[in-house]
Amino acid sequence: MEKKLFSKLGLMFFIGTIVIYALQIAVINVVKAVAPELMENNDISFLISMFPMYVIGYPIMIALIRRVPVEQEIPEKKKMTVGQWLVAFIMCYALVYISNIIGNVLTAIVGVFKQGQVENTIVNLAMNINPLTSFLVMVIAAPIAEEYIFRKLLIDRVVKYGEGLAILLSGILFGLFHGNLNQFAYAFVLGCFYGFIYVRTRNVIHTILMHMLTNFMGSILGMYIMEKTGYLEYASAVSSASTQEEIMNLTMSNISGIAIFMSYAMLLFILVIAGVILLILKRKKFYVNHTSEELQKGQRFSTVALNAGMLLFGIFWVVQIIAQMFR
Repeated sequence: MEKKLFSKLGLMFFIGTIVIYALQIAVINVVKAVAPELMENNDISFLISMFPMYVIGYPIMIALIRRVPVEQEIPEKKKMTVGQWLVAFIMCYALVYISNIIGNVLTAIVGVFKQGQVENTIVNLAMNINPLTSFLVMVIAAPIAEEYIFRKLLIDRVVKYGEGLAILLSGILFGLFHGNLNQFAYAFVLGCFYGFIYVRTRNVIHTILMHMLTNFMGSILGMYIMEKTGYLEYASAVSSASTQEEIMNLTMSNISGIAIFMSYAMLLFILVIAGVILLILKRKKFYVNHTSEELQKGQRFSTVALNAGMLLFGIFWVVQIIAQMFR
C-alpha cells in the first residue's frame, strides 16, 4: 500500500519532469526555426526557455501530483512570529553559504578528474541576464512554484509516514530537480530546512518568503553590487596584471568600489557566523515528532526509494547531473 503511494508520487514527479523538458525543447526549437535572432539575446532566450516551464509545465506537474490523495487531515497552520522567521532566515543563509562551498569543492574535485572546469550553471546564468529578468524568475516565480510543489504538495502526502522521512524526501527531490552537482548540494540542504519549517508551521507562505529572500541575496544582490561597484572589471583586470605596481594602481583607482563591495562581503560573513551560532544554540529545536503510521527502520528505503516511480525520477536526474558535470 505505502510502496504504491510512493511509486505513484514519484511517477507523477517524473512525468511532470518529462513534460517540462519536452515543452522547453519544443518551444526553443520552434523559436529557432521561426525567429532565430531572438535566441541571440540572453534575456529573451532565458525567458523563452522558462515560459513553458512556469506557464504550462508546472501547472501540469501540480495537477499530476494532486492526483495522489492526501489521506490525512492537514493540521491547522501554526503561527510564526516575525522574530522567529528572521532567526530562521539567518540560520537558513548560513546553511546555504556553507553548503554552496561544499558544492563548489565537489565540482572542483570533479573538474580535476575530468581535467576541465565544471560550469557553475547558476552563476553563469546570473551574470549573463538582466537583473530584472533574474528577479522575476528566480525571486518571484521559482520560490512560489517550487515551495508549493516540493513542500506543500509533497510533504502533505507523505508526512503521515514520518516527519523526518517527509523532510528528507523533500530535500532530495528538490536537490535532484536542480539538475547539477553544485546546486544539488545547497538545494538539498535548503530543501530539508524549508521542509522542517513547513512541517512545523504547515504554512507554505513562510518558506516561500524565505526562499525569495535567499534567492535575492544569492543571485541578484551580490551580482548587482559587483557590477555597480566595478568589482567584476577590477577582479578581471587584476587577474591579468603582470606586476605588483600594476595591481596597486588598479586597486587605488577602484578603491571606493572595492570598499563598498568588501563592506557588503563583511556583512554577509557576519550573517553567516550569526547563523552558525544560532544553529548551535538552537540545535535542540530541530527534532521530529513520531506519527502513528510512521514507517519502521529497515523498511523506509525499500518502501520510499525502491519503487518504479521514484527510481524513474531519481535515475533521470542523476543522469542529468552526471551529464552536466562532464559536458
